[in-house]
Amino acid sequence: MQIKSYTPKYRNQVIALILYLQNFDNKVDLSLEEQPDMADIPGHYLNGRGGFWLAVNETDDVVGTIGLLQEDNQYGVLKKFFVHQDYRGTAHGVSNQLFATLLTAASDSHLQHILLDTPAACLRAHHFYRKHGFAEIPRTAVPIHYDYPDRESLFFVKDL
Repeated sequence: MQIKSYTPKYRNQVIALILYLQNFDNKVDLSLEEQPDMADIPGHYLNGRGGFWLAVNETDDVVGTIGLLQEDNQYGVLKKFFVHQDYRGTAHGVSNQLFATLLTAASDSHLQHILLDTPAACLRAHHFYRKHGFAEIPRTAVPIHYDYPDRESLFFVKDL
């Protein structure tokens, strides 16, 4: 397993994985059109705005993704954190590797907090975030504005 920075070579695999996990695994029902960041990952996540990383298996297939948007000097937003169901769990360590990569980038950028939104129905994700030091906050307490496509989202913050 390798963690790599996003390159356009993986664009179609990234889109396919995320749409599959959102819509079939998590039943969120989001289209590509509702997520403009996926159509332009470099424009949204790269070019000094954060980062986007992939977990790639031994056959060069994308099995996980995670993105970091740097919204200001204090807050980063964790986005598009997905791991294929065959690569979940501590035996594979994919989620932990992706998350550690994001935390290193956030620390290197001197961010003080990581925010995220996640669909209310994604209980596995909520468990992961709480286990890794995130606290749920009400929507009204989100300190910065950013786009999130799911209307039934829960919000979490982690102080770094």
